[in-house]
Amino acid sequence: MGHRALVAYERTDGQYTLHYSHWGAPNLKLKHRITAGSPFGGDDTDSNWAKQLCADLADGPDTDAVEGYLASEDRPSTIVKPKPRATGLTFDEIVADYLDYLHHEAFYVVSPTFEVTAYRTLWFGLQYDSETVEQEATVGNGALATVCWYDGEPVGDGHLQGQFRALKDVVSDMVDKGVFTQSTVRQYLQQKFGEWIRKRQELLISNPEVPRSS
Repeated sequence: MGHRALVAYERTDGQYTLHYSHWGAPNLKLKHRITAGSPFGGDDTDSNWAKQLCADLADGPDTDAVEGYLASEDRPSTIVKPKPRATGLTFDEIVADYLDYLHHEAFYVVSPTFEVTAYRTLWFGLQYDSETVEQEATVGNGALATVCWYDGEPVGDGHLQGQFRALKDVVSDMVDKGVFTQSTVRQYLQQKFGEWIRKRQELLISNPEVPRSS
């Protein structure tokens, strides 16, 4: 099944190139595996091709050139897929149109100087918790939360996810009892969870109801 994540590399023009990682979410390990010497989380000992590819992608990729890098049969494997899933995206576009908050367990943003920000994804959907909610969107329907770090380890990551699951359990019961409507659930979830987390960590909430600026 994997523990899927998306990785957004910031380009020199301020837009992003988006990549996929099938095993990049556990323990938010790509926070430290992605470096200037190993931009896709692979082996530092033979990564010249990866560094050059990443540099080319940062300037706006040429499709033929990218395919040339990926055609090499002796290219070592990496945690992050070198082939972009999409290019030339804004941050808002990624959050609203590409992040699947149910199936992508983590999201990473990589700056041009390889400072990596790790986010845990939190899905607002209640279809697996409520007896009355049948189906909800997974893309663009959730929040991104950073975690605290100590000595290279994510402190409280499991606690964060447990808090959110407990909140969804309570909210789903309220929906089933008719206290909340589906239209007010999202507002309550983001307000309540925001009160818990914003004093300690960063919380970004995807809001598909608000048009993105062009």
